[in-house]
Amino acid sequence: QVQLVESGGGLVQAGGSLRLSCAASGRTFSSYTMGWFRQAPGKEREFVAAVSWSYGSTYYADSVKGRFTISRDSAKNTVYLQMNTLKPEDTAVYYCAARLRGYSRTTNDYNYWGQGTQVTVSS
Repeated sequence: QVQLVESGGGLVQAGGSLRLSCAASGRTFSSYTMGWFRQAPGKEREFVAAVSWSYGSTYYADSVKGRFTISRDSAKNTVYLQMNTLKPEDTAVYYCAARLRGYSRTTNDYNYWGQGTQVTVSS
């Protein structure tokens, strides 16, 4: 079955950087869109970024555009989220997700989810 395993979260000061990884297994992901979402305490899960596995097209939420970069390594079946210039409002649990077919920002459109990794940004 499909497994998505996130890693790379942690505690960082404002202005710092982290790189999240999502190791994907269980099938060929060439027809998938891979996304990163986040959920802060008391808030709904929100879209952060997505990448088309085949074409490499990328999409970002306005709140992270210019600071975060999503990428994928097909040889390693891994998706990354490079997060720079982190802010306290970026604090959340970050989730990797996979969706068969095209790009979407909607949580319910994604078929598979990882367990999440905590990112905490101190001021």
